[in-house]
Formats: sequence, C-alpha cells, structure tokens
Amino acid sequence: MFRVWAKIIKENRLMRDTVIIIDDPEMSRTHKVYKALEDCCNEFDLAIPQWLDINKKDFIKHARTRFTKDSFVESIDFDYLDFHVIEEDNPYA
Repeated sequence: MFRVWAKIIKENRLMRDTVIIIDDPEMSRTHKVYKALEDCCNEFDLAIPQWLDINKKDFIKHARTRFTKDSFVESIDFDYLDFHVIEEDNPYA
C-alpha cells in the first residue's frame, strides 16, 4: 500500500488535509506519486502544481515537498500544499 498525506497550510495552520491511498502493485512508484498528487488536488479542487527543481530535490531526499504559489498556475489562497509519503509498498513482503 502507498499512502500520501496532503495538507493545505495557511499562516502556519492546517486548513485541510487528506490521506490518499494507492493500492495498485502494478504501478511504479513514480506513477503512484503523480496519481496521489492528482487525487489530492481533485479532492481540494486545485489545479495540479508543477514540479519545480526544488520540489524534485526535496521529494527525492525526504519523500516530502511543499508546493508554494510558484508551483501553481492559478493564484492560491493558502501558503503551501504539503505533500508527504507516509507509507510505501514493501517489495520484500
């Protein structure tokens, strides 16, 4: 199972959050990440943000990133979207 916790933060306060579960062992990790981001943006009624270099680096290093206003084409009414992998598939299970 692959789970992502997505949170909308404004002025250091949690405004909304959701946990996205992807349970498809046939999908690659990359596809699961993109699908989870798409699903959380659909739930929050947001445009899907762009992966900037800083987002890619943070996500590769920490399995977590923050999408700020620079990542969105449309204006946003929050400070950032926190996107964090909280559970990954165990290939040895």
